[in-house]
Amino acid sequence: MSAPGFDRPLYVLPFDHRGSFQKGMFGWKGAPTAEQTARISEAKRVIYDGFQLAVGSGVDREKAGILVDEQFGAAILRNATAAGYLTAIPAEKSGQDEFDFEYGEEFAQHIEAFQPTFCKVLVRYNPEGDAALNRRQTSRLKRLSDYLRDQSGSFFMFELLVPPEKEHLHQVGGDKRAYDLEIRPRLMNEAIRAIQDSGVEPDVWKIEGLGKRDDCQMIVSTARRDGRGKVGCIILGRGEDDEKVREWLTVAAGVPGFTGFAVGRTTFWEPLAAWRDGKLSREAAVEEIARRYANFAGLFEQSRQQSSGAVS
Repeated sequence: MSAPGFDRPLYVLPFDHRGSFQKGMFGWKGAPTAEQTARISEAKRVIYDGFQLAVGSGVDREKAGILVDEQFGAAILRNATAAGYLTAIPAEKSGQDEFDFEYGEEFAQHIEAFQPTFCKVLVRYNPEGDAALNRRQTSRLKRLSDYLRDQSGSFFMFELLVPPEKEHLHQVGGDKRAYDLEIRPRLMNEAIRAIQDSGVEPDVWKIEGLGKRDDCQMIVSTARRDGRGKVGCIILGRGEDDEKVREWLTVAAGVPGFTGFAVGRTTFWEPLAAWRDGKLSREAAVEEIARRYANFAGLFEQSRQQSSGAVS
């Protein structure tokens, strides 16, 4: 069995949001109607066209990828695969605190129907949280990990979120920014180690932003321990504002092992909402999404080069 890992540069535009997109962007609850499904798919096509414009305008095709769901983005996935882009699809049910498969026992068939570059999971896992919950999640995740390593051509992308327990927020007086900076890095590191020890072997860790270089180095060291030297880490945007995302990208880009990013809502939400409301034309929304995505790619490239120059 080969060692896990995907250490190539990876600049992902994620728009696999489902329940949050349906409700947050359009205000619709419950199972979407055919008309609502078509409207959501149309909106996601605007995002995808922005991605394509950015690649056509200079973002390196070899590094550029999309993360989109089957429910609203099946046609986009097929188009992106035919065009040779890196692709990723989610395996988790949308909007749940506990990881479970979107398609239950048929998860493998849905992966193989699209043969994406990556199968992605979003998992909320606090190593000091509910132990029974963590065990249930890692049991399901090991099934997926084993399947991807033994039977699939897709790599495994693991989006790790570490929500605070009450005692963690109490330690920082309820300040979530302080939790992010002072407590979350240690918990993330322990979570990665525990997940690996449970037999789950991601090729890429999708990591919440870190404000300190030392914390980034710690995460890479754990992600790559014990023969996992090709495992990559990428920074996610978490819907933060542009300034915070740029800070996270700049810090991570200077650390070998952080190979890129996955920034979604910060890239597309505002221009897409303006298009939805008739304040931006479709063309203008596409152009603004392309500009933002290309900007993040350029920032990561520049920060990495500056760091390499400073080290050498």
